[in-house]
Amino acid sequence: MRKTLTTLTITLATIVLLLNAPAARAFDYPSPKVDINDLSFYQPPISTEPYPLTTARKVRNVIICIGDGMGLSQVTLARLRATGPAGKLHMERLPVSGIIRTHSSDHLVTDSAAAGTALSSGIKTKNGMIGQGPDGSPYRTILEAAQASGMATGLVATSTITHATPASFASHVKSRKMEPDIAEQLLANRVNVLLSGGRKFFLPKSDPNSGRDDERDLVAEAREAGYAYAETAWQLRSVNAPYLLGLFQYEGLTTSPPEPMLALMTRKAIQCLRNARDSAPGPKKGFFLMVEGSQIDWACHSNDADSCVRQTLLFDEAVKVAIDFALADGRTLLIVTADHETGGLTIADGSLKGTDAKVKWSTDGHTGTPVPVFALGPNAERFAGVYDNTEITKRLAPMLGIRPWPQPME
Repeated sequence: MRKTLTTLTITLATIVLLLNAPAARAFDYPSPKVDINDLSFYQPPISTEPYPLTTARKVRNVIICIGDGMGLSQVTLARLRATGPAGKLHMERLPVSGIIRTHSSDHLVTDSAAAGTALSSGIKTKNGMIGQGPDGSPYRTILEAAQASGMATGLVATSTITHATPASFASHVKSRKMEPDIAEQLLANRVNVLLSGGRKFFLPKSDPNSGRDDERDLVAEAREAGYAYAETAWQLRSVNAPYLLGLFQYEGLTTSPPEPMLALMTRKAIQCLRNARDSAPGPKKGFFLMVEGSQIDWACHSNDADSCVRQTLLFDEAVKVAIDFALADGRTLLIVTADHETGGLTIADGSLKGTDAKVKWSTDGHTGTPVPVFALGPNAERFAGVYDNTEITKRLAPMLGIRPWPQPME
């Protein structure tokens, strides 16, 4: 009996130490090598029938999922490998679909900064610019406008949280390379939930892993400002706070264990945003969440078809989390799209079983090919058709009572 009590005491003491210890940084070692051809993590839809259209007309919550670099060929290749030609990915079951054009103000082929700004602020800008018009004038983002109306807000990505797409929803800089400045703005804007990589841009210059040129410790500043903080999947699972900063690598995520997968981060973001919404004083205003599958783009820049498939399916798993919530909630608008296509991917040959599809690439850069849009929820039908990427928030903003749009910042 005494031995049992001693063991129990040691165990409890260990747990207490773990709970109160500073966030461990041991999880930044390279993850065990993942077999990128092992797709057993992915559970394809049982049915290929479209999800139902909702009869609700008022939008309470908005979730935008962006597959960076994800064109129709990327979606098709992932479907062929995961389900065969007759199956569907979860995103393909959304009941409304469309096509958007992606050129920037100065290039036929956009980069992620200009495309992210088009998707977030409803304006065309130059490649490399974030949250600003071509002349450098800042424009409010849909996340900022939603926040000003009382909605909780969140950003989730598998890149750094300061990378072009997430940055485009909550910062305003002349160059996407200004990631230390973007980190400051993300916190200054009080985005409720920030989950991604990019810890290096939050650490002071004296830290050997820092990417900053000053001594500001943004992690410490976030904690002082009321953010819960996580660096591991275990820490992420155990927290449910209205303000949450999760930085799981110094740079981009490995998208492999022991990190949290994109689906887990999406589920946790929704949980925390609902908590933020429900705990806020006054009328409940809902939430706005952007989720990016950042590394579809990276795989396609490398012309790596296997990694492209894996990253697209990891993204689709996160989309499924959003779908499940939207269907249960009934007043959540879900939009799934891309910022641009990467790689000029072509499905060139293969048998009807689909898993042996052969591909060709025309470039290791972006292309000007239009990209898909899928939608579900109140007013989803407004996102059907062929239109410009700036139209996404032009159609969305009035649904949230945000007028006029676009909005220059004073």
